[in-house]
Amino acid sequence: MAARTRRTADADERDESRFLHRRPAPALRPLVAWYSGYREAGVPPATHRGLPSPYLTMIVTLDDPLVVAAHPDPRTPPGSYDTLVGGLHTSPALITHDGRQSGVQLALTPLGARAVLGLPAGELSGLDLDGAEVLGRLAGELRERLLEASGWDERFAVLDAVLSRHARPTRAHPAEVARAWRRMLAAGGQVTVSGLARDAGWSTRHLNGRFREEIGLSPKEAARVVRFDRARRLLQSAAASGRRLTLADAAAECGFYDQAHLAREFGALAGCSPSRWLSEEGGHGGELFRNVQAGAGDGSPDSVA
Repeated sequence: MAARTRRTADADERDESRFLHRRPAPALRPLVAWYSGYREAGVPPATHRGLPSPYLTMIVTLDDPLVVAAHPDPRTPPGSYDTLVGGLHTSPALITHDGRQSGVQLALTPLGARAVLGLPAGELSGLDLDGAEVLGRLAGELRERLLEASGWDERFAVLDAVLSRHARPTRAHPAEVARAWRRMLAAGGQVTVSGLARDAGWSTRHLNGRFREEIGLSPKEAARVVRFDRARRLLQSAAASGRRLTLADAAAECGFYDQAHLAREFGALAGCSPSRWLSEEGGHGGELFRNVQAGAGDGSPDSVA
């Protein structure tokens, strides 16, 4: 088993750096928005900001562990992980590498957390945990099977097969929360808590509690993250394509009051200015992180499940 794993990894190391994006099997798409595969070696060491987004994160490494220098929850000490599961958060994680990294990242929908992880997204709010703490032996099995796979197509097929076998779809989350979440995503975060509560037929207090339990953030926090995520994807897409997009234009399109409001939100949620973030992600090695975090190219989440 170990020899087969090592031969596969050695063969892949001879390839060019690879960054791939794949949709899961149709039956899994309400639970998992996308897979991202990456392999990179021989590049300068770098630090990446893991930004708040509307998706929970699962990462399974293929070679070196994932090194998290700072977690969204500052009470969590730095650590390294073969597999990691992270909930929704409102501050960045800092991830480092020494010039080599590889793995797959899964973007899990909050409403799919019960089916895939066996618990509501609220129990992971602001946390990064070793995959085994959440998935038990499945975390190690998944990593072993990905290491044994002969290439990226087979790795993505392994994800489909293992998750299809493991997932237990459930309707445990209230329909009112699911409707509020989908409405929020469709509106790019431009919703009011009072409007969501009115649509659900609940008080704002009751909506806050049930929404936080199932999504991992309050409706106000979640709308803020969705709006920020859309803005940073628009900026990222424009920078990658060479299209001119001012901060004022991005702010207006994504529902911020003005450019200053967008800049303040970047400072709070990303820990830096938009220009600094684009500069960091556009540097050598930034292509990996653009692909790992990439969603729909127009700046919209590609799943409202």
